[in-house]
Amino acid sequence: MAREHGRLDAIWIKRVHRGKMDEVAEATAVAGQGLAGNVDRSRRRQITIIEREVWERVMAELDADVAPSCRRANLMVSGVSLAETRGRTLRVGAVRLAIGGETTPCERMDEALAGLRAALRPRWGGGVFAQVLDDGIIAIGDSVTWEEEKPTPHPN
Repeated sequence: MAREHGRLDAIWIKRVHRGKMDEVAEATAVAGQGLAGNVDRSRRRQITIIEREVWERVMAELDADVAPSCRRANLMVSGVSLAETRGRTLRVGAVRLAIGGETTPCERMDEALAGLRAALRPRWGGGVFAQVLDDGIIAIGDSVTWEEEKPTPHPN
């Protein structure tokens, strides 16, 4: 399997429910919790991630130029594909994130731009949610890579 190398392009923290997304240059990841200061997190959905390439494709399809913070995710990465990655581990800087599944676009997307929810639905376009495995600081520009898959033991 070829190893993908990407980059952390943006970090957003939501400080109040249904509040605006504050862009920050760095954030503290807390194992088992999410990003320090972010209100929307649960045991399973501690952090959310979108792909820059998907966002740019959707904006071109909709002939729009809406800020990616409207997706209301915590991280934007480039250079790695998030589709069909449930169960994989993504390393952002020194922090590992266990991908729990697809983030389904909600009605808030159409509040930001008519048609955005439907445009993000195919091929995991709404991004992924993950659990934070390590404490650490992440910063814009950090390297983003998939951890190598452990080979499945062959039964004898």
